[in-house]
Amino acid sequence: MTEQNNAQEPQFSIQRIYIRDASFESPKAPAIFLKEWKPAVNLELNTRQNTIEEGVYEVILTVSATAKIDDDVAFIAEVQQAGIFMIKGLDADNISHMLGAFCPNLLFPYARETLDSLVVKGSFPALMLSPINFDALYAQELERMKQENITKN
Repeated sequence: MTEQNNAQEPQFSIQRIYIRDASFESPKAPAIFLKEWKPAVNLELNTRQNTIEEGVYEVILTVSATAKIDDDVAFIAEVQQAGIFMIKGLDADNISHMLGAFCPNLLFPYARETLDSLVVKGSFPALMLSPINFDALYAQELERMKQENITKN
């Protein structure tokens, strides 16, 4: 009886956090270093999930930053920060929320640090990205999908 009750209780644990991929490119170096450093920075975020086995998921947060001075690309840096998470005892909607918002929120500080490290090693100032509200992004995505579904029907 106790085993059955434990199986129904929500469970969450971080199995592993790791860098899945990282890249840095400075196509205009060294000439870009002669320009005044007032870049326009474009930041892109993306998440995806893979089911490893029942109750065990890989979440991959991709953070890409492109810095331009005028029309010249100063650098392009991208990090795929991943984690393996055990999530059990939740319904599909709550698992979706955990994978789409909670886990990326845990991964972001690692991705931010790795991205800053790449940029600094490229001889540029650290980006110092602000925290991101993944719950709000997740809610926006759900609303977008809902509207898209309404439009299709």
